[in-house]
Amino acid sequence: MNLRDAAAIHPFPGIAQLEWLAGQMRGAAVRESTKCLSQLAGLFQDQSAYQASDPQSIVYRVQWCEPVSQGTEGGLFWGVTHIEPGRVGEEYFMTHGHFHQERDRSEFYGCVKGEGILLLKNERQSWHESMRAGSLHYIPGLAAHRVINTGDVPLVFWACWPSDAGHDYGPITTDGLGLRVLRGDTGPCVVAVPVPARDTQ
Repeated sequence: MNLRDAAAIHPFPGIAQLEWLAGQMRGAAVRESTKCLSQLAGLFQDQSAYQASDPQSIVYRVQWCEPVSQGTEGGLFWGVTHIEPGRVGEEYFMTHGHFHQERDRSEFYGCVKGEGILLLKNERQSWHESMRAGSLHYIPGLAAHRVINTGDVPLVFWACWPSDAGHDYGPITTDGLGLRVLRGDTGPCVVAVPVPARDTQ
């Protein structure tokens, strides 16, 4: 079989088709997930504003492909996230944030649209990086991470992560990341917040 015949049988080779700048994935292998405000209880600082918000408001959507099974060592997953513009009180819409279950697994984020902030936290410190179209971000192992949309349009970024990384949301739900992003008089402000002390006894 020559290449022309193969293309006629499989006109769109590969596990998915990417609309790169639009941040869209097409194909039977593509999975999708949507997070609404109702699924992000306890994450926003202003709980009165959270309770007054529409619980069905979409905060972010994710598409991804898993060419190998979750937990497969040496494999890679690929996906894209859209975070909608919006706020709860003075705090911008954001992803839940997580550690990897396999703590030493790293990840890449590549932003293609919008403006935002990537928050990161390891055992010693919290820090942040600005996200904008064209920026590439390396998330090291052992670092929790969350993305915030600080703009007026959807923030869109691609991601690649190990297939055995997994997601651990628990510590972020209870402790946060030590930083919050709030609307200020001149734009977004990154504010340090205390992390709850843990009883090690």
